[in-house]
Amino acid sequence: MSIPLSETHDLHTGDVPWSDETWPQFAADQFDHLSVDVAIVGGGIVGAIIGERLASRGMSLAVLDRRIPGSGSTAASTAQVMWAMDVPLTQLAARIGEDEAARRWRRVYKAVRSFGDRIDRLGLHAARAARPTVYLAGNVLGQDALAEEVQMRQRCELPSQFLTASAVASRFGFAARAASVSRGGFEIEPVQLTHALLTRARAKGAKLCSPVDIIALHQLADGVELKAADGRRCRARMVVLATGYERPSLFLPPAFRLHATFAIATPPSTAPLWRERAMVWEAADPYLYVRSDGDGRIIAGGEDIDQAEGIQRDHLIPAKTAVIAAKLEGLLGGRRIAVERRWAATFGSSPDGLPAIGRSAIMPDVWLAAAFGGNGIAFAALAADILERELAGDHDPDLECFDPRRFD
Repeated sequence: MSIPLSETHDLHTGDVPWSDETWPQFAADQFDHLSVDVAIVGGGIVGAIIGERLASRGMSLAVLDRRIPGSGSTAASTAQVMWAMDVPLTQLAARIGEDEAARRWRRVYKAVRSFGDRIDRLGLHAARAARPTVYLAGNVLGQDALAEEVQMRQRCELPSQFLTASAVASRFGFAARAASVSRGGFEIEPVQLTHALLTRARAKGAKLCSPVDIIALHQLADGVELKAADGRRCRARMVVLATGYERPSLFLPPAFRLHATFAIATPPSTAPLWRERAMVWEAADPYLYVRSDGDGRIIAGGEDIDQAEGIQRDHLIPAKTAVIAAKLEGLLGGRRIAVERRWAATFGSSPDGLPAIGRSAIMPDVWLAAAFGGNGIAFAALAADILERELAGDHDPDLECFDPRRFD
């Protein structure tokens, strides 16, 4: 009995706003007998960000996906690109010390800012819009604890400020609640950006092979052989596992867990209903997260559960999305909203809110880029920064911070 390379999940159910029949259909490149510097298993937003970066570096590579690129977890993403993590900085500092916590947060902040700059340099302006991030006090960090969080961020040179409840209501038009306000985040259209980055990677010589279901890796003396479910094979000097929330179970430790989240979208042209088109989330469990998109939809989500997929998750969509809609209306001071789309999606978490990026413990030429922790697109940019250096033979000084085995 063989163990599959990665899990297979029903990654989203319902009516996601990024999924429609106008998605471009990439003509598949030849897979069998390919030989490349790097094979990236996974063609969602993580694989696309890494693939574009490595192709621009001059590496020969292939991006392999069992689905249409961007149609898995990427299509269900609410696409808030933020540098703040689910585990607050003060709580992470209590575990590992303020210096080490700051080191990790600053590195994610740097990755997000660099990624935004890169999108602009590539001319993909329609795919990104800079927004302030409003982090509202809740049952995880109340007003006083949130003020301490902001003070620590400021000590760590992270751009945040504390606002009282009345100041939040005055500036943004939300129901009054204390918050931190941060700069440096932005929103994207995830499928559009995935396809744009893959197109750029192909223009640099990358191969895009889909659908190709990679089921096994075999270590060779000079690299790795990749075997597909239909028996075809290719070789790569190095492999990057960017399989999203379909975990490569032999390579990713069990501390990186799966859950489900729920989300809604209003009809286009609903926004703006608050000022500065800020991205919003709560220091709460469960928390609400909210943004608007370029078409004027309001996208909101939350109400996470531990059932990552299946009938139980899907049956909860009406009830969970009704709660999200009610919370959103409360945030907007009681203004009613119309809900056009509702969906559920699988996502991953980690104990410290940070991703798994690093070399496999069992195959030396296999690397993980698992953007677990609730901030997947930011972590994809971080993985691209680290892997660009590591795969070129230049050690990244922060690699140990995101080692997949750090919880062993």
